[in-house]
Amino acid sequence: MGNAIRVWYDADGDYLEVLFDRKKGYFRETENDAVMEKVDDEGKSIGFSVLRVSAFKGQHPLSITLKPQPSA
Repeated sequence: MGNAIRVWYDADGDYLEVLFDRKKGYFRETENDAVMEKVDDEGKSIGFSVLRVSAFKGQHPLSITLKPQPSA
């Protein structure tokens, strides 16, 4: 089996975080204001977060594609 995926939800903060890899990185914006992508120093996706998860209740499903950054 590969690396474990960490899923964390804070009900008080209404915040969901999913990490594919536990290493240093930073969050960057996506096409949706509620979703941030976590990437490592090379721009590889290592997770994502969703703010105000409960705001999506009763709406269309949240769908977003995390796209790799072009190489410099």
